[in-house]
Amino acid sequence: MRGSSLSSLPTRTAREQAILTGPILPTILRLAAPNAFTVIVQSLVIVVETVFVGTLGPQALAANAYVFPFLVLMQTMSTGAMGGGVSSSVARALGAGDLARARALVLHATLIAIGFGLLFTLLMRGFGPAIYGAMGARGTVLDLALRYSDTLFAGVTTIWLANTLLSIVRGTGNMAMPTAILLATAGVQMTLGYALTQGVGPLPSAGIAGIGWSTILANGLGAATTLAFLFSPQSRVRPAVAGVRPSWPMFRDILRVGGVAIFFSLQNAFAVMVLSGVIGGFGAAAVAGYGIGARLEMLQISIVFGIGAALVPMVGMNFGAGQIARARRITLVGALAAAAISGIIGTVFAVMPQWWSGLYTADPLLREATATYLQRVGPTFALFGFGICLYFATQGSGRVIEPVLAATARLVLVLVGATLVIRWGGDYTMLCWVIAAAMIAYGLLAGAALVFTPWRAPEPAGRAAPPTVAQVSTATAK
Repeated sequence: MRGSSLSSLPTRTAREQAILTGPILPTILRLAAPNAFTVIVQSLVIVVETVFVGTLGPQALAANAYVFPFLVLMQTMSTGAMGGGVSSSVARALGAGDLARARALVLHATLIAIGFGLLFTLLMRGFGPAIYGAMGARGTVLDLALRYSDTLFAGVTTIWLANTLLSIVRGTGNMAMPTAILLATAGVQMTLGYALTQGVGPLPSAGIAGIGWSTILANGLGAATTLAFLFSPQSRVRPAVAGVRPSWPMFRDILRVGGVAIFFSLQNAFAVMVLSGVIGGFGAAAVAGYGIGARLEMLQISIVFGIGAALVPMVGMNFGAGQIARARRITLVGALAAAAISGIIGTVFAVMPQWWSGLYTADPLLREATATYLQRVGPTFALFGFGICLYFATQGSGRVIEPVLAATARLVLVLVGATLVIRWGGDYTMLCWVIAAAMIAYGLLAGAALVFTPWRAPEPAGRAAPPTVAQVSTATAK
């Protein structure tokens, strides 16, 4: 019996062995390093594109502030939410030694990406005017917001495809290839963004719509490049095409993580949208200043993703291999590292808010509004980063409901607090304190969920649970 079990064990790559048996922190850092570099470049893209929009005038900048949360929503949903579900499914399949299942998951993940991309095209093209109008956009600002949004969402499926395919690669523990592709994509996006917004050579200026064009074209290129890599001999999980038909259990395996995780992204975006609408009542300077400050908050999701993307395959493979205690240790170590990084960023910009606001505007009123936000909310970024990282890590376990519920509690606190601020005649400063309190509560609740929620690895349907690495080592020695 023992001999048959060992003979059926799959061949592990060196990367998978490191994830399953190597020292935790060095492995996290090694996998996160490429992601961290990517995050820096992608953050630069956001800053640079906002600078391009800023040259078009304050109305274009305000229009961008209304559309930006939806762009972030698409990125976080396709990368951190549904993308996390994809990475988790692939990682757990590899951890269990089921390479055929991992290969079949590629088709299902791709179909999910196309479906969600088309859904958001229909929603935002059909209801964009009502959505931005409800957020407070009026007149020229609304027209500019729609010009940008309609262009972006006409091709938003490219964003979903690019990020989903990259998530498949990350699920194998390969972070270097996604980084290389994303760096190339970022270069193309910034180049096109400048050319299409400013008008270079024979290219006419498309104004704010140029940012939308640059985004969908660059992501289309990224999706094509990633697909080519997946079919290459260098790919650990080459897509299975022949004989593979859509299967509900495969979809369910992805959606039970990604589908729930989507609510995390929706809640974050909804909180920003609601606050933008409420703050609009305090004047244009307040909403623009909040928009600049909220960019740094939203960037924490991308920054923590550098670590979180490494944790998904690490936790997922260890779950698939039955190493639950190690998976929990990986989660805690990664979350503490993320808290340290976000805490440093938030504290620095709370002390020197002009370093951030100065990237976008020289208007003293806007810079003052940004400072008001960062000085109160920035110091709480440590707990925000801690909670976000737990959200990413638990995707690897296939159970994300607790971190999502913590985010729900944060949203409820923001909504209740904003309502009370308005009812009591409070000001913008008071609202910033509400945002900070909700962020603290989120981090504490997410941490409590990790401590008090037991983790159990489900056995794959129809087959015995795979042996743990420790069991394999013991059996081999005997």
